Amino acid sequence: MISKVINIDAEIMSGAPVFAGSRVTIKTFFDYLEQGHSIEDFLEGFPSVSREQVLNLLDLARQTLTCKEKLSMIYEDIVR
Repeated sequence: MISKVINIDAEIMSGAPVFAGSRVTIKTFFDYLEQGHSIEDFLEGFPSVSREQVLNLLDLARQTLTCKEKLSMIYEDIVR
């Protein structure tokens, strides 16, 4: 699943994580949400990203942030 959502390649956007098949960074998506834009706004602005990719990214974030084991691999200092 993740390879259909995220791509990391040193030749694309200097290795920043992007939506697979595009040059749109994952950070751009979260910046849009942080600024109060909707998923619809994002998809309209970046047609190379599919709704399925966005929903899978959010599911991946949910799975990571709600699983103690996965979260501890990222932030060892906050899991006690």
